[in-house]
Amino acid sequence: IDSGSSTVTSKLKYLLEPPVYAEVVALRGQNATLPCIIRTKPRHYKVKWTKLEPENVGRENIIMISNAQAFKPYGHLGARASLRRSHSMDASLQIRRLLLDDGGKYRCELVNGIEDESVVITLRIEGVVFPYQSEDGRYRLTFHEAKEVCAEQDGILASYHQLYRAWTEGLDWCNAGWLQDGTVHYPIIQPRPACGGELLPGIRSYGAKDKNQDRFDAFCFTSQTSGSVSFVSGSFSFEQAGHACQRQGAELALVGHLYSAWRFQNYDQCDGGWLRDGSVRFPISNPRELCGGIPEAGVRSFGFPNKMKPLFGAYCYM
Repeated sequence: IDSGSSTVTSKLKYLLEPPVYAEVVALRGQNATLPCIIRTKPRHYKVKWTKLEPENVGRENIIMISNAQAFKPYGHLGARASLRRSHSMDASLQIRRLLLDDGGKYRCELVNGIEDESVVITLRIEGVVFPYQSEDGRYRLTFHEAKEVCAEQDGILASYHQLYRAWTEGLDWCNAGWLQDGTVHYPIIQPRPACGGELLPGIRSYGAKDKNQDRFDAFCFTSQTSGSVSFVSGSFSFEQAGHACQRQGAELALVGHLYSAWRFQNYDQCDGGWLRDGSVRFPISNPRELCGGIPEAGVRSFGFPNKMKPLFGAYCYM
């Protein structure tokens, strides 16, 4: 962006607006730079970086406060956050080794006590949303339990924006699940009688629910992993599948691992295999008649079969 161009009319005196990028996209584990450029400096000022909570609920999460000489990181980012300072007018925030919950909106604020100014940049972690249901069946999870099961499967509860993006990319799921803000939704592409059939395709919403009393499924979100998934062919019980992975120097994969491999490595394996939670699934990137018979790509599930029966292979992660 040429800040001197007549086509760019900034309402701000000190900060470049619009920012160089309004949205920065990265994968888990990568580094990201959120741009904030000072156009002109007041005599005395500080730059404050804040992570904005969804819907601006809750306390302000300060990430960084700096002046012309030094900066001090705050909050959960800690030493992973720093200022880029590639030139004297650069107040861009660098975040190293991105985590799943680093995604969201960040505010760069120039504070001089008279005319405070700010710009907002979105950091989007590229990933995949997957529905998760308890081994005990449909609608068994409180909000707090949903948060736990997502973490156990190498994920976090998805945000509404992540679920919406997943819907635009083909997620069609008729069971309602918790999102990270405590609301409950489900995405429908093909309306049918049991799934709000009289409505147009879209995200169905139950709104905010009681986090301690109400029970639903979960929509989890994960991203690229540092390891890899492989399949060991055989007819194993759940315990035997774990041993098969150990013989390879690996362990049974988590549900999030399998979805990540499917999403980022186009993993395709037309064989049901045990996962660490006791479920049996298989990933299909190239849909075909004999592999689930569903025309869309996705991760298919056999649910939670009897762990004693030696019927399936093993998906391993290392």
